[in-house]
Amino acid sequence: MSPAHAARSSTPSATAVAPVRVMCVDDHRLMREGIRRIVALQPDMVVVAEASNGVEAVEQFQRHKPDVTLMDLQLPSMNGHEAIKAIRRLQPDARVVVLTMYFGDEDVYRAIEAGVMGYILKDTVPDDLIHVIREVHAGRRSVPPEIEAVLDARAMQPSLTAREFQVLQLLATGKRNKEIASALGISADTTNAHVKSIFQKFNVHDRTAALAEAIRRGIIHIS
Repeated sequence: MSPAHAARSSTPSATAVAPVRVMCVDDHRLMREGIRRIVALQPDMVVVAEASNGVEAVEQFQRHKPDVTLMDLQLPSMNGHEAIKAIRRLQPDARVVVLTMYFGDEDVYRAIEAGVMGYILKDTVPDDLIHVIREVHAGRRSVPPEIEAVLDARAMQPSLTAREFQVLQLLATGKRNKEIASALGISADTTNAHVKSIFQKFNVHDRTAALAEAIRRGIIHIS
């Protein structure tokens, strides 16, 4: 063997590809461990970081700069939507996949608006999860048809104003209209008008039905 050929043979392959570096963010340790094991089965992937809340997720992202972040939405300290926005402020091209049990139209819309490239549910099969990680790592958006359908449905519905959202959140705590007016520093008549508008947009006639619709859509969550 010539010296030149020997030198070429001892050089690492130029085609070697670095593994996809994944971060998993979920407040359930069992879920994080399950994802770590699924990813570990792939020869070209590795979990480089984990986080159990939104604040920790931002810190770990800044420290490890993962290629793909798997993000739950319901997190303590800082929720998933807020963590996604914070991460994308640090790195605008950060590739984030939402992995959650929530698929209300508002959950999906807010996640897509925040810049996620993938959205999958926790009951997905492992092969689908790996497929989404690969697609997003390659720079391609990966949202299943059922989630696209949720987005399409949401686009056809009237949106709540910021004030209506505040009123709805207080309705969910059991406050009456006068209490809501006092909490927001607005008149009772204005509060009544906001409540009426919420009913009209949700096509309902009472508070109970309005709250049920808000939960179904993912506008509010009851812990």
